[in-house]
Amino acid sequence: MELIIPDCVYKPADDSELLAGEAVNCVKENNCKAILDMGTGSGIIALTCAKANPKAKVIGVDINSTAVDCAKNNAELNLVKNCEFFVSDLFSGKKVFKNKKFDLIMFNPPYLPTSNDEKIKGNLNFAFDGGASGREIIDRFLKEFDKYLAPGGILLMVDSSLDGTGKTINRLKKKGFNVEIIASKSFFFERLSIIQATRSDLNPS
Repeated sequence: MELIIPDCVYKPADDSELLAGEAVNCVKENNCKAILDMGTGSGIIALTCAKANPKAKVIGVDINSTAVDCAKNNAELNLVKNCEFFVSDLFSGKKVFKNKKFDLIMFNPPYLPTSNDEKIKGNLNFAFDGGASGREIIDRFLKEFDKYLAPGGILLMVDSSLDGTGKTINRLKKKGFNVEIIASKSFFFERLSIIQATRSDLNPS
């Protein structure tokens, strides 16, 4: 896939690669038709899923308006027609999410613990800044994502040992989800994991 990515948009890295691989498998195995890519960045995950199932409707959102423009351009560049991209701070875009339920929600969140003097200038900071604990955006997302998950829907989410993967798993279990780590990759400073969560009762909470 050909991508054009400006400097203020997150460039795909190991976490993107891990999520993309598992997302494509999930889309094909479960025939996911309604797909959400939260924090879409360059659009690579959304576009990969859209190409994996041309009959699917894929929505990508990002708080960074430049990232949304970038994703739209990359969709045109790669002739992907079944994707739409919108500006939204998580689920704050009421018009985007009104009456929406998704078979698959994917999220590669900002998970780096970030002090005030570690913040990056400009919109690129949105892609890295997880707050002091690394969990600021993750916990906001976990609080409400299940409202938008269809019965039998699946969450695929990147998590890092830097923000406490066990905390994320415990929060999902408390919400009634079956949770497992389906992929991981270790580095000298962290371990990245792809968490898969499905409803244990197959019904919305």
